Amino acid sequence: MVLTALIAALAFSTPREIAFSRLLPAAPALAAAMWPVLPTVLLGAFCLLLMTVLSLFYTDLGTQYTSAAIVAVTLAAAYGSHVRHQREEILFQLRLVADAAQKVLLRPLPRRIGDLEIESLYLAAQEQARIGGDFYEALGTPHGVRLLIGDVRGKGLSAVGVASAVISCFREAAYDEPDLQGIVHRLETTVTRHSAVFPTQDQPEHFATALLAEIPSDGDSLRILNCGHPPPLIAHRGKVRVLDPTVPSPPLNLASLIGGRYWVDTVTYARGDRLLLYTDGVSEARDHTGRFFPLPDWMQRQGVEQPRELLDRLHQDLLRHSGGRRDDDIAALVLRRSDVNRR
Repeated sequence: MVLTALIAALAFSTPREIAFSRLLPAAPALAAAMWPVLPTVLLGAFCLLLMTVLSLFYTDLGTQYTSAAIVAVTLAAAYGSHVRHQREEILFQLRLVADAAQKVLLRPLPRRIGDLEIESLYLAAQEQARIGGDFYEALGTPHGVRLLIGDVRGKGLSAVGVASAVISCFREAAYDEPDLQGIVHRLETTVTRHSAVFPTQDQPEHFATALLAEIPSDGDSLRILNCGHPPPLIAHRGKVRVLDPTVPSPPLNLASLIGGRYWVDTVTYARGDRLLLYTDGVSEARDHTGRFFPLPDWMQRQGVEQPRELLDRLHQDLLRHSGGRRDDDIAALVLRRSDVNRR
């Protein structure tokens, strides 16, 4: 509309030798990129009417040629608008399906399980995506609260497929297996079978790091089985401790290459303590100089924020550190044992 008004004003206010009226077909052509069919046609009709009015004042503008151009461009623009609208509808439906599928795969975690407060953060590296190769899950089971966080090597649909297989297996095994070793053996089998069914060009590199944690309902302890994943952090009375594994365990789908020995560490997890689980997209976020995000130091500087506040601050500081860039998926969980057990 602004373009039409501008062309009309120039056509009436400038000498006829300049013939700004010949630019009128550009208006419906531009409208087709944004408007539906009917408004585009109406704008073309308005331009044609405007050209007719101009011909009453100037008889030598080549009205018939410009009018024919307006009609031709308007018809083409109307068809282009129709095709664009159809494709937008298809894209909208595909996004709805993809969004629903991703919500099923990476469903929202409960805010509380027993006396445990849980908050999560997930940022996919790919635009318009809800999930990538990182994954997490938290379940209240007869054995206590069991947690999973991991990272599939690679990106795209292949990584999402592996993440889906691991999460689905964990949701079953967490209730059935009496210990974390039993769960990780089932996860290893799942990833191996998935890789056999959907092979990649480089089969040995199709693997996933994972960290399993168990918080029993009775007692103040935390059991961790770390399969090549970045170590979690625990904040206890203002001091931050990095929970490195005593004995490294192999990533999923690499047990046959480097051995299948799995080690579970047990640490104290008192009430009020905050536990941070994360993927390498957090710890390996780089600034413009290539420096990694100093996660342990950052955690040490934080106060006694609630889990949601802590994750929101982590999100903001990560974006500030990396200059808004996301080269990898980011996933993080913050857990806090309440000072009072709510039942």
